Amino acid sequence: MVHVQPYGKVVRFDLARTLLGQGRYWTTAYWVDGLLIDSGCAHTAKELQAALQPYDVQAILNTHSHEDHIGGNGWLQRWNPNLPIFAHPRALPILANPRQMQPLQAYRRFFWGYPSPSQGTALRDGEEIRGKHYRFQVVYTPGHKEDHLCLYQPDQEWLFSGDLFVGGKDRALGEGYQIWEIIDSLKKIACLPLKWLFPGSARARQNPLSEIQAKIAYYEELGEKILAYYARGWEIQRIADELLGGRMWIEWITGGHFSRRNLVLSYLLGHKAAQ
Repeated sequence: MVHVQPYGKVVRFDLARTLLGQGRYWTTAYWVDGLLIDSGCAHTAKELQAALQPYDVQAILNTHSHEDHIGGNGWLQRWNPNLPIFAHPRALPILANPRQMQPLQAYRRFFWGYPSPSQGTALRDGEEIRGKHYRFQVVYTPGHKEDHLCLYQPDQEWLFSGDLFVGGKDRALGEGYQIWEIIDSLKKIACLPLKWLFPGSARARQNPLSEIQAKIAYYEELGEKILAYYARGWEIQRIADELLGGRMWIEWITGGHFSRRNLVLSYLLGHKAAQ
């Protein structure tokens, strides 16, 4: 399932596998200035290709290597063998061999599927990549994943934030995510002049600075509480129940890969590593 929505010079593609007539677990790609930022999941690759027919795609830029952001890469590169793909250096081995380099839990295979292999070129922090008319700056923003980056257009003050910022007050975190790095990355983008933020899922935000700052404050306050309870000798699950409420549906669906416990652990492990 594909929904297409223009935001001026930016075109948004919301993508999801269709189940019982409904799209489930949406992800988002953007076309801007001849560049495709992310490519959705494997289940929607053919639909995305069809939706892109009116647009001149000169390159793909991946914000990170999770399967719901690189899933159309291989399909689109087979359609156009000369189509370049750019991503963080740590993402390139995953693009080239997704099944071996990034094994997926059952829920990820079901909702998004394994990407086909694709060949990419490295983008590093501070580099620029040019579209037809605009230049985009690469901003390295780890935490959600070690190969995560954002793309910033300084003249229009657009930020394509991938999964660094999708809004809300998170009560769960994926296994292996680094919460302190996420906070640092949010602080990094909060220093940029921003008129529009285009996330890897959820709604686009106009003048998003206050929401970014609110999320930083939420994360920092939550971290202070978690560390304080842990210093009193509380167990991890007790802290999660106290601060993050009852068990969430995402914990059931993902088999605990996303959980309140992972969020608490990330605060504690990151704090110990910094000491």
